[in-house]
Amino acid sequence: MNGGQTKIGRLALREEGDNWTAYYALADSMDGALWLGSVRLAVVADHPERKQLFIALMSEAIADILEDATGQRPSWGGLERAPEHERAGRA
Repeated sequence: MNGGQTKIGRLALREEGDNWTAYYALADSMDGALWLGSVRLAVVADHPERKQLFIALMSEAIADILEDATGQRPSWGGLERAPEHERAGRA
């Protein structure tokens, strides 16, 4: 993050079986990641607008959780590729 902000976590999205699953994870690890929700891959695979809606919903959910806990709403950077060790394919 820019402007003196600290990156404390991220929205992690991964294919797990027939689902696309969202987690809130620490900036550099999936250890202890918080499961947020899943959607069937078939629902978003060929529908970029649905995929974006799912990302937006999960981002807002995390922002709500963090704002409730800290009193500050987080800002989001752009999309980033997962670290190589997290890109093992479908779980």
